[in-house]
Amino acid sequence: MAINPGITKEIEEAKDFFGRILEEQLSRIERMKGEEGWTDYGKLSPLVIGIAGGDGIGPFISSQARNVLEFLLCGEIKSGRVELRDIEGLTIENRVKANMAIPDDVLAEIKKCHLILKGPTTTPKKGDPWPNIESANVAMRRELDLFANVRPVRVPSRNIDWMFFRENTEGSYVLGSKGVNVGRDLSVDFTVTTEQGSERIISLAFDYAKKNGINRVTVVTKANVIKKTDGRFLNVAERIAARYPGISWDDWFIDIMTAKLIDPARAGGFRVLVMPNLYGDILTDEAAQIQGGVGTAGSANIGKRYAMFEAIHGSAPRMVEEGRQQYADPSSMLKAAAMLLNHAGYPEYSRRLDMALDICLQYEKKVRLTGRPDGATGDGFAAYVMETLKDGSLEKRWKEFSSRA
Repeated sequence: MAINPGITKEIEEAKDFFGRILEEQLSRIERMKGEEGWTDYGKLSPLVIGIAGGDGIGPFISSQARNVLEFLLCGEIKSGRVELRDIEGLTIENRVKANMAIPDDVLAEIKKCHLILKGPTTTPKKGDPWPNIESANVAMRRELDLFANVRPVRVPSRNIDWMFFRENTEGSYVLGSKGVNVGRDLSVDFTVTTEQGSERIISLAFDYAKKNGINRVTVVTKANVIKKTDGRFLNVAERIAARYPGISWDDWFIDIMTAKLIDPARAGGFRVLVMPNLYGDILTDEAAQIQGGVGTAGSANIGKRYAMFEAIHGSAPRMVEEGRQQYADPSSMLKAAAMLLNHAGYPEYSRRLDMALDICLQYEKKVRLTGRPDGATGDGFAAYVMETLKDGSLEKRWKEFSSRA
């Protein structure tokens, strides 16, 4: 059947647009080839940690995470080795006013920090009262080249101890806002996988496994169907795996992996998982639900120069509309803070915070969070965590509860 001649102009425009997309990505590859090495946070004085509250419940749960960081890092802050710096302006109102995912002045302040603890930000969708601006998360990952999204999930009672490595700067999300409509009936979006982008995320996963004595890495794709982009990711994994003879690896397709994570007979066998962007988003939300809900999961976004740590859930504007923001669960931000501490070179503080969160969330549960007035406030839960951290028998208590599980 012949193509409607009236659409020829739109086809040519789409071809030109796709050409520009290719040029952008090839330029990005050249930048990756010339990128510098990793920042040594131990050599920075002061180490500047930016706290960006975001919007919705973000400022509330971020302030509680800030309090815990201040408690743990009080000596380093007093000595001037660490500075906590508040970053304003990442609200949906300010972003809409500037018509930008991240206003230029806010991005400039973010780039003055070495590490960022970021609260949830609203990404407008159809039906929202906001213009359709880009996700602040996607923009920040791109602007700071935060190529690795790292998300831990632990459920000791089910023998689950997972670490997910999600590629952050490629895939369908990065080009998802750059699709084209051709005529009234056809829409085309783009996804992208590069050799360099795949290599650095997969290498990071294998490095983590090696450093932590883990002898298995699982690669998740849909390479049996999506043969070029997912196929490249899987081919790179095979090449990287050859550099780590002491670590076995296997590959799973995304559809069956979603089932295996809830299979009691198989779930405990996975430890380190690495995957392209979209699949990582799906799997880590599912994994967080197994742990107790997306409100319990923190997330790290890591690049060679910067790193950003955040909750994996959204900004929950309905809670704010209903006046319940003070009851929002800060657990996700506290887990993100623990990851920040570990990345910054304070692994003992990170380990103790993780133990305290396990005790408070999964074992004792003395403070109950419901998101409503019949439960505790976020401030109340943060105070419970800090009281647990003060306890000199923290490690003994954690081991006792873990052995019961």
